[in-house]
This record gives sequence, C-alpha cells and structure tokens, in this order.
Amino acid sequence: MKHPSGETLLDRILRILSAFDARRRQLSVAELSRLADIPLATTYRLVTQLSTEDILTRYPDGTVGLGMRLWELVARSSPAVSLRTAAMPFLDDVQAIFRQHTQLSVLDNHEVLVVERLSSRNSVVNQATVATRMPLHTVSMGLAQLAFQPGYIVEEYFTTHPEVADMNYPTTGDIHTTLTKIRREGYAMLDGMLDDGTTGAAVPVFNTLTGRNRVAIAAISVVVPEDFEQRSAVIPVLMAASRGLSRALHPLPEPT
Repeated sequence: MKHPSGETLLDRILRILSAFDARRRQLSVAELSRLADIPLATTYRLVTQLSTEDILTRYPDGTVGLGMRLWELVARSSPAVSLRTAAMPFLDDVQAIFRQHTQLSVLDNHEVLVVERLSSRNSVVNQATVATRMPLHTVSMGLAQLAFQPGYIVEEYFTTHPEVADMNYPTTGDIHTTLTKIRREGYAMLDGMLDDGTTGAAVPVFNTLTGRNRVAIAAISVVVPEDFEQRSAVIPVLMAASRGLSRALHPLPEPT
C-alpha cells in the first residue's frame, strides 16, 4: 500500500528497523520518528504493530529495540548463516593461534559487514562487532575485498565516495597504489587505521578456487597489536584459513 507521499508501508518499516545499530540498540519512539523521518503518530502506530509481532521489543523504560522474532527469521534464512557455518572451523583455528580478534566479513551495499567475530579477554581494542558496518576503504577487511572486485564495482565505489581519492595509507600510499599492492600480494595489512597501536590484516575468500576472474565474496581478518610477536605468521595463517574456506564452499569435482 502506498502513502500519498509515494512511499510504501514497507519503506517506512524498513526505515524504522534501519534506525537501530550498534550504538543505538534502544530508542524512544520520538527518536525513531526523527531518525526514520516518519510522523510521530504514524511511528507510534507502526511500533505497536511491530511489537505485537515481536519484530520490535518494548522495554520497561519506554524505549524500543529490535525483537527476537526478527533475529529468528534472519538466523533461519540469511545467506550469511551458511557462510558463517562453513567458516567457523577456520575462524576457530585462527583464533586458537593468535588469541586476538578474528573476523569474518562480507561486502554489502558499498560497506563491509561483519558477520562473525571471535575475541579473547586480552584482545586489543577493536571497533568492529557482529553486524557492524564500515566504509570499505577504512579497514583492511574492506580493502582486501574491494581489491578483488570487477573494475566497474571499484570505479562505482570511487564515484559514490569521492573522499577516497584523498586517502593516503601510512605504509602503502594512495588508494590506487594500495589496491594494486593488495591484488599483487593477496592480502591487506594496515597499521593504526581505526585505533592507534593496532594492526588489521585481512585476506579475501574467493568465489572459486582457480581462474583469473576470481571475485572476493568475503574476508577473514584479525586485529592484533602493532608489535605483535607473531606478526610474521599472521598472513600465512589467514591465507591457509581462506583456502580452506574456499575449498569448503566450492569443492573440486571428484576425479573420474
């Protein structure tokens, strides 16, 4: 059903659900109204309907959050669930070796989306949590995937994010030089991109085991201290995990 303004009821519901993120887990109805740009009375009505179906949850203080049924529906059918299930043995192996943050991420709508993160008690600071979204050019796990996309997608990203042209990475130079280096070496490793004293390292997971036209469909990454004692082992371990996951997702045919 369309509103006189031309938007549909689904448009409004999606804006309400999208107002929540890692920093805004609970919101008042008035805040939802403002963030979703929906009249307050309409927001109250939609929140009531969504709460009845447990898509949203009302808290005792009057705020609202995402409901358990929404999580249940996503957990049943999201493509990320299959990827995460296949990746867990390899993420566990990486985590067992380094005892820092180990992450699985995918590209979604010009952003990197964290699908899974394993951490230990003494892990370094890390802003990425499960379901966190970040611009591709700001983190190693984004660059490792962007470098292995078709050229038109890379150019589209530059067009959509003109600020990327001014990016200069401490150890690799400008964005074009950095992506070229990642394509040549097969990994991204950047110091202090989001937090001082940390290093983010990432390798792509490909859509096929062989071929020149391979495309990254995910990335496995770690965040470690810059002076990490096992720094030299990070990339070989990540590459082994990536190859294992690629084989699990795209097994080679049995010889005849």
